[in-house]
Amino acid sequence: MSDKRIDLNDDTDPKPLDGILVVALEQAVAAPYISSRLADAGARVIKIERREGDFARQYDSVVNGESAYFVWLNRGKESIVLNIKDEGDQKVLHNLIEKADVFIQNLAPGAAARVGFDSTQLRARHERLITCDISGYGEDGSYASRKAYDLLIQAETGLSAVTGRPEGPGRVGVSVCDIAAGMHALTGVLQALYVREKTGKGQGIKVSLFDGMADWMTVPLLHQEYGGKAPDRVGMNHPSIAPYGAFEVAGDPDLQVVLSIQNEREWESFCQQVLMMPELLSDPRFKTNELRVIAREDLDELVSRVFSQETKALLEVKLDEAKVAFGWLNNVAQFGRHPQLRRVNVQGENGEICQVASPIRRVNNAGTPHADTWGAVPSVGQQSEKIKQEFGE
Repeated sequence: MSDKRIDLNDDTDPKPLDGILVVALEQAVAAPYISSRLADAGARVIKIERREGDFARQYDSVVNGESAYFVWLNRGKESIVLNIKDEGDQKVLHNLIEKADVFIQNLAPGAAARVGFDSTQLRARHERLITCDISGYGEDGSYASRKAYDLLIQAETGLSAVTGRPEGPGRVGVSVCDIAAGMHALTGVLQALYVREKTGKGQGIKVSLFDGMADWMTVPLLHQEYGGKAPDRVGMNHPSIAPYGAFEVAGDPDLQVVLSIQNEREWESFCQQVLMMPELLSDPRFKTNELRVIAREDLDELVSRVFSQETKALLEVKLDEAKVAFGWLNNVAQFGRHPQLRRVNVQGENGEICQVASPIRRVNNAGTPHADTWGAVPSVGQQSEKIKQEFGE
């Protein structure tokens, strides 16, 4: 593990969302993503769980007996067990929502509304409340009632069709559709909080996994509809830029450098200072990026021939001096040792968990980063009695 840790001792500064109460009727990934980021920013997040808990708790047990997804997305929250079909528990949830600034839910389509927690009705009752409904395909259209999970959305949006190697489609290796939906929901809720500061009124935010990934698929769709062809699956290459991809270097068949040439200035320095082949600049096959993409096979063969004779150390010096963008194709273990990887420790049920630090770094006017200070990962219903006492049975 990387030794680059954040100092958690300085927690004197207020967080951006101190004083904000979030009630989250949530499960899986998309909604827990947004509520966890609100918690990171200082909001008090009360997570509503069924008796057996969020089913993401059971995805695996690799982190000291807990699920990797769950400990990642539920740090700093309070957990209360409620049966939302029970009249008494419904009253507790209504009491919570009455005091809440934000209500988030991503239950199956229509499930929250059927038991009296329709977002429109809640906002009519509580003018300052911000509601956030996360669904698979949206609330309209023929797909509205369908359950949706990450892989299904990757397939339905065409993401799988442009991912992987030429031999066949692939799944993006993380739950990108869930995460994208959570990120879009977070943006919407933060916008609504800002509007409420000016108007005093809440808003309803509706986000779907499908819409979130549809936005990210805009470029392949434009290629299809305006260029007549979607990008091919090209593995570690880039469908629109060349040279751009992974190449083996001398001495280690598992070591690959990833090269990225973004403009003609970089192409010129790459040919002159790295390949030591200035004649390529006048080669008609490689005069522009579009031509280089067409002639990718010939170009990649030339690059591979040179790189296969270079050691990592020498190649790194040449690429740096030529100001060419590059990286090394790491596995997950190597990523875990990356010198740029920042970490924080979070308390779990069975001990401390070393997690990746927040990608958002707040810096004060003196240029000093504010420290990440995250709460523990709760057990199922850990704060049930405390919350019921506070908000009433």
